[in-house]
Amino acid sequence: MIDLCNCVRFKMHLSTVHFLSALLMIADGFTVKGPSGPLVVPLGGSVLLPCSVDSLLSLKDLEVEWKRSDSQTLIHLYQDGDIRPEVQHEDYHDRAHFFTDDIKQGNFSLLLKNVTAEDEGKYTCTVHSGQESHETVLQIKDVEFLMVTGSDDLISMYVGKNVTLNCSVDSHIPPEDIEEVSWKKRVENEYIMVLLYQNKVTVSEASDAQYTDRVEFFSDEIHRGNFSLRLKRVRTEDKGLYMCQVFAGRLSDNATVTLQQLGFSALHIMVLILCIAACGCAVIICCLIYCTSQNKEKPVKTLGYFYVFLPNIMMFVAFLLWGVTEGFLYETIFCCALCLLRPLTLINVAPYSEKVLSITVLGELLIFTVVYFSVLFRHTWETVVHFATFDKAVVIVVFGLVLLLCAIAVVLWKFVDKWFAAFILFSLPSLQFILLFFTFGSASRAGFFVIVLFPMFFFLTISCLVDIKGGQKSCVNLLNITSWLIFMFIMMAVMAYFYVTSMGNEKDVAGWTCTAVFLQVLWMITMYMGFTEPDVPYRTFLYVFGSVGVVLIMAVALMTELILKTVNGDRAVGDLRTVVYPSEGLFTLTVLIFIMFEPWIAGFLQCLQKIQKPADTSANTEQQNQEHQTAVEDHELESLSPASEVTCEQPES
Repeated sequence: MIDLCNCVRFKMHLSTVHFLSALLMIADGFTVKGPSGPLVVPLGGSVLLPCSVDSLLSLKDLEVEWKRSDSQTLIHLYQDGDIRPEVQHEDYHDRAHFFTDDIKQGNFSLLLKNVTAEDEGKYTCTVHSGQESHETVLQIKDVEFLMVTGSDDLISMYVGKNVTLNCSVDSHIPPEDIEEVSWKKRVENEYIMVLLYQNKVTVSEASDAQYTDRVEFFSDEIHRGNFSLRLKRVRTEDKGLYMCQVFAGRLSDNATVTLQQLGFSALHIMVLILCIAACGCAVIICCLIYCTSQNKEKPVKTLGYFYVFLPNIMMFVAFLLWGVTEGFLYETIFCCALCLLRPLTLINVAPYSEKVLSITVLGELLIFTVVYFSVLFRHTWETVVHFATFDKAVVIVVFGLVLLLCAIAVVLWKFVDKWFAAFILFSLPSLQFILLFFTFGSASRAGFFVIVLFPMFFFLTISCLVDIKGGQKSCVNLLNITSWLIFMFIMMAVMAYFYVTSMGNEKDVAGWTCTAVFLQVLWMITMYMGFTEPDVPYRTFLYVFGSVGVVLIMAVALMTELILKTVNGDRAVGDLRTVVYPSEGLFTLTVLIFIMFEPWIAGFLQCLQKIQKPADTSANTEQQNQEHQTAVEDHELESLSPASEVTCEQPES
């Protein structure tokens, strides 16, 4: 019995020993684990500071303490089964958090939010359990930060001046190692590239065309993180919101700058003065010519030359200044060329001109053709660098051939035969479209071959021109003129269609199309005057329309565009060629129609006069009868008055 009791006591003692050993193992054998290496944290982001144990611990008497190793600043504390936010340092209020649900699993990691540059350093996680305490040390080695600052205030500018848009970069990454800095401008709902810095190089080729050669970084300031943009020769269209965007690794940031405008520049005021002066000059000289038209012919001719050249020279200078301030190269060239060439047409329709000089009309056509092809060639050359060698050779040959043919056409027209000159002129549309398709690309190869065949169709219309007898009113003449005119209008419509389809997304497609249509109208009047050599009827109307009306339209369009663009920062018309060239084309087409249909227009006016004449005759007869009746009545009244009695005088004896 005693042995049995001793055995039971021994077993109970052995179980107690095993239980106590297990408790000691749990309490004394834990290890605190941390990260395997230093942490890299993005500025302003969040970072997880790992801290855990390899075995479960009793929550009773458990204490977890997070501190800064360098300053012993208390970051967070878990004690007596609860967190103690009231004892943590104020810099970590609402920034340091435990995962309370994971504490009983042995996870004591700390989530640190809104990381700042001052958070860089070493941290200690200490775990106390009973009589034991262990710790792990971890380090935030680098705080990645990227801050881009611009200008909160509006940047004011005057047109034609230079302006600086501020952009400063502050980062742990050296400025020379920043991957990309881009300046962009907001246009409607998208951004266009202003200037790009990439892989330590400024990529000027990436800039939008309107900023070419006008934007640059301050190269000497880049190593200091200064990526400010210098915008030269400011234009009204530069007004708006700009964004400086920086990329460095996985970080990115941006800042915006707003560029506003402070009214008209000196050049803008000069443009307005020239436009007003051109309008006033045209109207005043027109009135002077009318007042002096009864005098000698010489003063009228002298005033006429001033009337033709002075307003157009003023508009030429106005368009030139507009191009300098706003930078619309092609638009400026075409508008200036038109102002210099249109006096040739005005002189031919002037009342004091004795006859039409077809060589001046031909000269206007060829000069404008050279200008047109030169601008088209320049536009082509901007993209031809990407072409094959054969394509480059074709473009150069076509342009050189146009210049050569224009020179030959003048010689043949003047000294040889107009037939040969006309044949050369009929080849110009083909060369024009070849260069056009190389410039803007073709949406249809079939369309390209149709365009090449255009000169053949144009040449077939010579039969209509040859059979026309200038100034004769006949059914054959009317049929030939109408047929030729209808065919020309169809060709112009087809040409405009191919222009639009070929240019696709080109911004100034409307301007190019209006220019091409005007060139075709100029070609038509040159061909007709060359073959028929007619006189210009109704010169006074055409002269006033071309000298005053067209100048007023151009001046008002330019002033409207300048004022609205200065106020709003965006273009109102879009392209001045869409106003200038249709108005000039209407004037030229009116001259052509008056010349072609003069006999029938004159006959129509005579019919109107005959219809008006009987009414005028009957009215005059009635008026004469009334005057006669009045005279008779007055005579009768005089005969009855006493003063009219006849007295007889006695003869002298």
